[in-house]
Amino acid sequence: MNIKQLLAGALLLPAPALFSQTPAANTNDTLAQQQQLLVSIGKMIQQKHYSPKPFDDAFSEKVFDNFLTQLDGEKNIFLQSDIDSLSKYRTTIDDEIEGNAPMDFYPAAIVIFKKRRTKLKELYTEILSKPFNFSKDELYQPLTDSLHYPADEAADIQAWRQRLKYRTLLAYSNLLTQKEKAKPTDNISKKSNAELEKEARNSVKAFYDRYFESRFNAEAFNTMAQFSLFVNAIAHETDPHTDYFSPIEERSFQESLTNSFYGIGVQLDPNLKDGQPVITGIIVGGAAWKSKKIDVGDAILKIGEGNEPMKDISGYSMIDIIKMVHGAEGTTVKLAIRKASNGLVQEVSLTRQKVNVEQASAKSLIIRDNNKKIGYIYLPEFYANLGSNAGVQCSTDVKKEIEKLKTENIDGLIIDLRNNPGGSVADAAKMIGFFVPQGPALQLQLYTNGKKQRQIVPDYNTDSSGLLYSGPMTVMVNEMTASAAEIFAGAMQNYHRAIIIGSTTTYGKGTAQMQLPLGKTGSNHLPEYGELKLTIGKFYRINGGSTQLKGVSPDIVIPDLYEALHKQEKDNRNALAWDEIASAAYTPWQPAYNMKNILSEAQKSVDNNPVFKSIIAVNNLQKTNRNMPVSLDLVQYRKNLSSVQKLQDIAGEAAASVTPLSVTASQTDYNKFYKNSNKAEQGMYQNWIKNVSKDVYIRESVKILNSMIKD
Repeated sequence: MNIKQLLAGALLLPAPALFSQTPAANTNDTLAQQQQLLVSIGKMIQQKHYSPKPFDDAFSEKVFDNFLTQLDGEKNIFLQSDIDSLSKYRTTIDDEIEGNAPMDFYPAAIVIFKKRRTKLKELYTEILSKPFNFSKDELYQPLTDSLHYPADEAADIQAWRQRLKYRTLLAYSNLLTQKEKAKPTDNISKKSNAELEKEARNSVKAFYDRYFESRFNAEAFNTMAQFSLFVNAIAHETDPHTDYFSPIEERSFQESLTNSFYGIGVQLDPNLKDGQPVITGIIVGGAAWKSKKIDVGDAILKIGEGNEPMKDISGYSMIDIIKMVHGAEGTTVKLAIRKASNGLVQEVSLTRQKVNVEQASAKSLIIRDNNKKIGYIYLPEFYANLGSNAGVQCSTDVKKEIEKLKTENIDGLIIDLRNNPGGSVADAAKMIGFFVPQGPALQLQLYTNGKKQRQIVPDYNTDSSGLLYSGPMTVMVNEMTASAAEIFAGAMQNYHRAIIIGSTTTYGKGTAQMQLPLGKTGSNHLPEYGELKLTIGKFYRINGGSTQLKGVSPDIVIPDLYEALHKQEKDNRNALAWDEIASAAYTPWQPAYNMKNILSEAQKSVDNNPVFKSIIAVNNLQKTNRNMPVSLDLVQYRKNLSSVQKLQDIAGEAAASVTPLSVTASQTDYNKFYKNSNKAEQGMYQNWIKNVSKDVYIRESVKILNSMIKD
């Protein structure tokens, strides 16, 4: 097995022979072929997965529930009687996967699903034709985990009435907020509340019209899409990072998603939440990043072109949404987004552009504080050109930035890995070698030839005479720091080489995947049966503890405003468990400062900081509200929403009151930052300096570094 390719994150292995076993007969030719593929995928999972679960009745029951959740996650389509009629398959799906029984469950579920779906348009159209009473004392529980399938059609009607009332309330409240903030001459100011309530109902109806049409019409919800849902109900029961991609899904989505990076610079979750795209990543240097108005977790509600009215995109397919975001470079696209932080709707205008490598790569600055020079390096991800040894690699870029900072005679160094999703583990290992002598960087345990094999990965430091940088340093992380970034932070912590600062824990993804093309071995074309991404290993820190599930716990915990909102690995139901293996042999760094005293004083400083106190208050309220039923009384709903907003305003005001840091570019980068012929690029760099200077988390990291530096 090519360990270097695996560490780089792109191991592609030939698939085993498909259709080597003839499963129990299906009368339908398409189903027969699909079951042959299913049996082959089942064998791959059993033979190659790092921790395969036995295909038994217990596994079957979970897949049964998973698939129904894939089809009807909000429990608003099936009735309990439908589930009862399908229950005869609850313990037979394992037999279908192994080819010992015909594949009957998923087609039977689809037949009922389609029948129920056709009745829904008539139902929601009727309910939404009349105004809602938002002064009635009524509660709604939006959390799907606490919902049950309606017992009968009467219960189904009541559930739909509440669901539609809740969605209308969200839209109506947002319209009222816009009206309150609008100028007297704006069109929305001239509308009555009754007109706004009707507009809200119409928008909810449009959402469901498009949602069912785009996702479940005959063309979009074909047999391949249905089968893909079923296979992933099985794959995700093994672990959340094992996935099946049909040929169409792999080609159309990946191509479109790649292009979307060069429109406004956002990554979107392919699984539309409530029919709306949720932003999962923001490309550094892109239009969204520059605006500073869009965050991970925000949902896109409307999209508009130039001066044209914005369209409500609820219910559109992902491909259609990406087409709307795309456009000619330099043109304007308008978005209406619902903020993850407070639920309010905000309009943002962005100029479409390409994001070049320079903007999305490692960058550095000089921070002057307390008569000290602090070097600051921001690394957005552990990028690497997997196709060429001479390509762009983050370890090479970080090395260049460190060398720039060393010419400035810095007294300390900050490595900022906040929101870094990981990437090339090989580059993480190389970077570890910049800061510690020759030794282990991480451990890897792979499932090969029927057993788990441990491997120790070195830090690739071939220079025993010295290090690239040996001074005091801190590493900044948060709850979205993942994978390779966690490996780097964990090694710096185990070696006692740096103080780790950030959220309660990092993301907690410590598994390795490989890609299995399901088609002709050796073909350079798209595999004819799609692709299986399979978990085949786990990463471990040099002390033997896995980064899986638990992530890295910082030495100094600083509350994050979005920590309560972001989903982490531990929130995935089938995430592989944390465990530990034997420690590798390594020699901890001997710092010149008293680590225990510094950590104690720094944590006291954080705990007494008014900015962080207000953030804790916001997080606590958000956690409480997330598990509580929602009032469908307009006044009470807006009152609850306002309480969160007020706390966030207090946190924002406290952060704004902090004196900005003194931040400049290095002499090497002076012309790029201050005398750049490309004024747009110069503006981006200067805007970045401004944001760094106002960042309260960076300020706290600087304060801690100052206490580490010996005068």
